[in-house]
Amino acid sequence: MTRRSNAKASTPWLARRLQGGLQAGLERAARGLQVDPQRFLLHLQRAHGLPLNSYSDLFSLPVDELDRLAALTIRATTKMGAIEGTGLGLGGFLTLVPDLGFLSTLTGRMIQKLSLIYGFPYATEEEKAELWLAIASASGLDIGKEFLEKQVIERLVPRIIERVAVRASTEVAEKWAARAIPLLSGLTGGALNYFFLRKWGRRAQAHFRARHLERRATMRLGAAQ
Repeated sequence: MTRRSNAKASTPWLARRLQGGLQAGLERAARGLQVDPQRFLLHLQRAHGLPLNSYSDLFSLPVDELDRLAALTIRATTKMGAIEGTGLGLGGFLTLVPDLGFLSTLTGRMIQKLSLIYGFPYATEEEKAELWLAIASASGLDIGKEFLEKQVIERLVPRIIERVAVRASTEVAEKWAARAIPLLSGLTGGALNYFFLRKWGRRAQAHFRARHLERRATMRLGAAQ
């Protein structure tokens, strides 16, 4: 009972620290997207043998194949996060900030790859804004299209980053409070990184999959006319 009360009391402090770290990591991601779309297209061609000349060709592939690639991407990212979280987690709160920076990077790269797998590169300002809406969706936020239409990307991204950081920090703090116990934090750090990345990955996948199916339906309707 006492241990649970102590963890609960530490959550607000931890959430504030997490919010700052998450916001800084997301701001770094906003300054430069880390997954190059052209290189990733070559990866899909060579590593998976897909007959692709451009990302538009992904709309001709079976959706099950795209789902398989998405699942592989989420699985690989969660494993990496678990390994890293186990190592840094041994230091408890002392390694919280570097662990958070790495986790932010992994999360951002995973969501970018999922966007590309479902056929959505981010070359234009509007496409970059859509990517940030997907990041918001992965955090559990529901930001409608009307919000996107009212904002230019220079104002949109900072507002999304702030909302995501607040939402995610509270969610993570409730789970990471156990890392106050250094002897256990190695195990809990790896497990929490794993479940955090898997949860965000699945939310992002659902977002891009829904957009992909919607785009397919529009393409079929256009071809029929």
